Amino acid sequence: MKTTPAPGLGPASAHETERDAILAGMSVQDNEQILLERIRDLDERTLGLLHDRYYPELFRFALYRTSDRQVAEDVASEVFVKLIDALRAGRGPQQTVRGWLFGVASNLIAEHFRKAPREAAELHEGLAMAGTVSGEVEARMRNAQVTRALAALTREQQDVLSYRFGAGYSLEETAAAMGKNTNTIKQLQFRAVAALKRQLELEGGAA
Repeated sequence: MKTTPAPGLGPASAHETERDAILAGMSVQDNEQILLERIRDLDERTLGLLHDRYYPELFRFALYRTSDRQVAEDVASEVFVKLIDALRAGRGPQQTVRGWLFGVASNLIAEHFRKAPREAAELHEGLAMAGTVSGEVEARMRNAQVTRALAALTREQQDVLSYRFGAGYSLEETAAAMGKNTNTIKQLQFRAVAALKRQLELEGGAA
């Protein structure tokens, strides 16, 4: 996303530079309200800072769910397009910026799989027909199996695994992003891992 100042803004003032430095160094919990106020004003520098902070996490989140780098890049980029569109329409995040961004990412991933429900299966079948045993192909087949197994889980199970193992969030960060307490996240993660293992066993048996 282009993060250069909008026409008329000019170079950042000393006050703005200091404010950005403070914002960048604050915890997510501390700066949520500041972020909300500034992005509602379509503050270019804040939007650029937001992009720099969350794009890598959104990419890892999407990559874990899709096992496709191009799709993950598209999802992470589209999240910020939708943010700008929502802000311009007077909508957008109300309580938590991070929760809103990852909620949109999760919806985009679900939409991706609705549009191409057979994509992962076709990749697996096509590679199997090729008859090669190269490490790259085997890795791609395993990725396709994981992708199909993840898609068979509930939305909450997919999200908790993606936050914890894709984006690398702590239990506390995952709880905040999903609007739940840490004990609930622990239980949800346990059930999600167990469900994923069962699905992978089924995938292995069907291969």
